[in-house]
Amino acid sequence: MTQSDTSHIILQAKQLKVGYTTSGTTTPVLDHVNLELHTGQLIGMIGINGSGKSTLLRSLSGLQDLLDGELLIDNLSHTSYTPEALAQKLSVVLTGQHISKNLTVTELVSLGRQPYTNWLGKMTSADLKIIEDALISTDCYSLAHKKCYALSDGQLQRVLIARALAQDTPLILMDEPLTHLDLHHKAALLKLLTQISKTKTKTILFSTHDIEHALPLCDQMVVLQDSQVLMDAPQNLVDKGVFDTLFPHDNIRFNAQLKRFFIEN
Repeated sequence: MTQSDTSHIILQAKQLKVGYTTSGTTTPVLDHVNLELHTGQLIGMIGINGSGKSTLLRSLSGLQDLLDGELLIDNLSHTSYTPEALAQKLSVVLTGQHISKNLTVTELVSLGRQPYTNWLGKMTSADLKIIEDALISTDCYSLAHKKCYALSDGQLQRVLIARALAQDTPLILMDEPLTHLDLHHKAALLKLLTQISKTKTKTILFSTHDIEHALPLCDQMVVLQDSQVLMDAPQNLVDKGVFDTLFPHDNIRFNAQLKRFFIEN
């Protein structure tokens, strides 16, 4: 499916400049960033360490101020949203984010309903149904009463995704969700993200170093290289030779036919 085939753009970045401002000094990390994220797509973001993946994700999510450019969420400027309204449009899953691990799984997932509950945080029957559905969809229902400190890394990652589902946003941004997972749990999580994007029509943008695993499953990929940002379908990126130059040639070689990276002898 090409971008022109999809019906709706949930996020559009126009000429974004992202980076940091510290003590009056601005340090750009990426410039001239142009992206279109469409409904129901799974989109992987890749790049070597220090390329700006986390910075871009934080900027797109509103956790970090933009240095320049325009960001539209559901066709409206991100600045036009209140924090509560924005939290109904996008949810964020960060690796290593601070959560109280004394919470039960259900309590943590229930936090996803905060943008919708009143100031007392009172849950309706509809809220409780959404929470239950999120637990079931992520295979976390059997963990509902467990404390989060008793979970494995893979289980906790699924619970955080369940919280994002409970938040019921059309857009989910995830920073390195496959970190600290073994191959089995990486595969299971990628299959889960694919299923969520298609069956629940969610747009999921996630950063990853597991390029070979993401390639066959993603609808689109965002590549950060040499302070530039390129977005296209995975096969198009392969055909253009983008992965051939992603890593230094003296260390890594990409085989386009096998879609695999090999360490040079």
